[in-house]
Amino acid sequence: MQRNESPGTGLRYRLTLASGVLECLCFAGVLFGYASLVFVLKEDGYFSQLCVGVPVTNSTITILDCSRQDEQFSLVFTIASFLNNFLHLLNGYLFDRFGTMVTRLLGISLYTTGTLLLAFSSAALSELLFPALSCIAVGGMLLLLTNMQVGNLFAAHRSTIITLYNGAFDSSASVFLVIKVLHEQGISLRSSFLALSFCSIIHLARTFLLMPRTVIPYLLPQDYTYGLDCGRANSYDAGQFDRMSDGVVMSQESSGRDDEQPAAQPETEARDSGKAASFRSCVLSWFFLWHLLWLSMMQLRHYLFIGTLNPMLNRLANNDPDLVSQYTNAFAMTQLCGVLCAPWNGLIMDRHKGKPLAPGATTQEADLHSSSLSLFLTSLQCLLFSVCASVPLLPLQYFTFVLQVLNRSFLYGGNAAFISIAFPACHFGKLYGLVMSMSALVSLLQYPCFTLVKGALGGDPFFVDIALIVLSLLGFIHPVYVFLHCRTVARNREDSVQTDNADCSKLAEANL
Repeated sequence: MQRNESPGTGLRYRLTLASGVLECLCFAGVLFGYASLVFVLKEDGYFSQLCVGVPVTNSTITILDCSRQDEQFSLVFTIASFLNNFLHLLNGYLFDRFGTMVTRLLGISLYTTGTLLLAFSSAALSELLFPALSCIAVGGMLLLLTNMQVGNLFAAHRSTIITLYNGAFDSSASVFLVIKVLHEQGISLRSSFLALSFCSIIHLARTFLLMPRTVIPYLLPQDYTYGLDCGRANSYDAGQFDRMSDGVVMSQESSGRDDEQPAAQPETEARDSGKAASFRSCVLSWFFLWHLLWLSMMQLRHYLFIGTLNPMLNRLANNDPDLVSQYTNAFAMTQLCGVLCAPWNGLIMDRHKGKPLAPGATTQEADLHSSSLSLFLTSLQCLLFSVCASVPLLPLQYFTFVLQVLNRSFLYGGNAAFISIAFPACHFGKLYGLVMSMSALVSLLQYPCFTLVKGALGGDPFFVDIALIVLSLLGFIHPVYVFLHCRTVARNREDSVQTDNADCSKLAEANL
C-alpha cells in the first residue's frame, strides 16, 4: 500500500486488484483450455468431412481415420497461439503509446468479435474457428497486459501480484471445461458463447470505473488517482513516470530509505541524470537475449502439448471416448490451480522485500538475485514436465497435467516479472510485446512437429519428445547467467568498498 493514501483510494486499489483477478480468471486465457473445446467441437461435427473410412488389411472391417481432422484442429490452435504472442509487439507499442483505455477497448472489441463468431459457427462453417479463436486469444492477452500494471499500486508485493494475474490467466483455461460440462447437459455452444459476449459490458464498466486512462506509474506520485476521480497523474506518460521515479529514488538514496525502488536497468546500466536506457540497448542486452531463448523453448513445449493433447489421449486410451473425456476433464480441472501456483513464484521473487540491503547494494541487484532462483525452478519444472509427457503411460499423465499447470504459471508470471525488474518501466509494454512476438515465431514449429509425428513417425512422438527434452535444457542458461551476473556485481562492489576503505586509511595516516 502506498504512503499517505486516503481510505477511498485504498479501497479503489483493492477493488481494481480483485476485479482484475476475476477478469483474468474468467476470460483472458480461455484459449489454453482448447482441449476441452475440441472434444465438444468433434461431437458437434466440426471438420468431420475430413474423416475418411479406411479398410483394415485382409478384413471387411472399415475404421474411421480422423487424422486430417486432428491436423485441422491443431492448425486452428497453432494460428491462434501464434497471433496471441506475435501481435504482442504491436500491442505493447499501443499500450506504451496510447495507454490503458485505448488498449482495453481494442481488446474488448476483439474478444467480443471472437465469441460472437464462435456463437454463430457450426459444422458447416467450421472455418470460422480460425478468426474466432484468434480474436479471443489476442483480446484476452490485451486484457492481461493492461491488468499486470496493477502490481504498481502495491510496491512491496509487485512481483507477487504480476504472477497472480498470470496465474489467473492460466486458470481461465478451465472456462472451456465449464462449456464442455454445460454442453453435456444440453446447453449449446451458441448459448455459452453468447453469454461470454454479453460479459463485455462488465469489461467496459471496469475500463471506465476502475482503470486509468494512461498507465499506472511505478513509483506512484502522492496525488495519483484514476477512474471516476481522475487526477492530474493521469495526464503523465510512461516516460514522465520513469523520470518521476528517478527523482524519488535519488531522494530516497540521499535519505537512506530503500523501501520503494523502481525497476532497474539491464546489465550494469544505471539511470544517469534521470534518463532511462534506450529501447535498443535493452533489446541488445544479454538479459533480453537469454530471456527470449528461455521463454521460447518452454513455450514451444507447452503449446505442442496443449495442441496435441486430444490425439495423444485418443492414442493412449485406444480411442475410448469415455476415457478421453475423463482425462480431458482432469486436465481442465488442473488448470484451475494456476491461480494458486503462480503467486508462489511471486513470493520467491519478492522474498527479499523488507530486508535491509547489503552495504552499497541496490534494489536491482536484490531483485535480480531473487529472480535467478525463480528462473532456475521454472527451467527445472519444464524439464520434468517434458520427461513425463514423453512417457506413453496414460495414468502418468495426471502427474504431467500437474507439472504442466505449475510450470506454465511460473513461466508466464516469471516472464512478466523479470521484464519489469530488469528493464525501465517506460519500455515494459514494448519489451514484453517483443519477447512474446519473437517467441511466437518459435512456437510455429508446433505444427510441423505435429505433422511429422502423424506422417513420417507413424503417430509415435517419441523422437520429437526426446528433441524437446534436449531443447528444454537450454533454458538453464538464463538463470545461470543472471546468477553469475549478480555474483560479479557483488564482488565488484565489495572490491570497491575495500579499495575505498584502504584509501581512507592511507589518507588518515598521511594526515597523522
